[in-house]
Amino acid sequence: MIFDILYQDQNLIAINKPSGWLVHRSWLDRHEKVVIMQTLRDQIGQHVYPIHRLDRPTSGVLLFALSSEVANLMAMQFAHHQPQKTYHAIVRGFIQQADTIDYPLVEELDKIADKFANQKKPAQSAITHYKPLSKIEIPVAVGKFATARYSLVELKPLTGRKHQLRRHMKHIFHPIIGDSKHGDLHQNRAFNRYFDVKRLMLHASELIFSHPINQKLLSIKAPFDQQWLTILEQFDNKD
Repeated sequence: MIFDILYQDQNLIAINKPSGWLVHRSWLDRHEKVVIMQTLRDQIGQHVYPIHRLDRPTSGVLLFALSSEVANLMAMQFAHHQPQKTYHAIVRGFIQQADTIDYPLVEELDKIADKFANQKKPAQSAITHYKPLSKIEIPVAVGKFATARYSLVELKPLTGRKHQLRRHMKHIFHPIIGDSKHGDLHQNRAFNRYFDVKRLMLHASELIFSHPINQKLLSIKAPFDQQWLTILEQFDNKD
């Protein structure tokens, strides 16, 4: 596997993460040996240091530092929610207008990886802006409905809670398609039958941040992969 490099200088490297890849080895999947950190290290011939994370099924902009010092500087930016992140998602149902979700989230803990974490932490502030871009209705029956409806949305999280976008969209009854934990199983199956795509339809499209060394504003964009492009061709009023 050769990753698509979106940006690289002597301090940072960003790739277009494919869906299905783990960023690094994890207790959650101890048997997975092929992960992004080691594969990218071998590709460019030097160590890379993780700065932020994307869930395994999410695709899009993934940024690494090329030294621990730069990683620490960037980690401070992310801790203070300074980078601006834009995602695109396909969700259940028609969304008619833009709005903001301001809904605190209790941290999701893993039974193994977070075994010794505080189990009683209070809910943390979580804010997401969303905007509908286009919609589609397909001739696949779901439950009592003869067709299935989906919206393409732009999502801008102002905070970075675990699974924030997936949980927020579920909260407003428009779960992201392909989400096996927070989504709608029947809609996921309908989407899979019609498009022959079985994955989380969430893509990290753009990351804007201040370069940790020269302080210049950087905008890194990740193009959609072929599966996304094939599906988007069927949406109206594409962005």
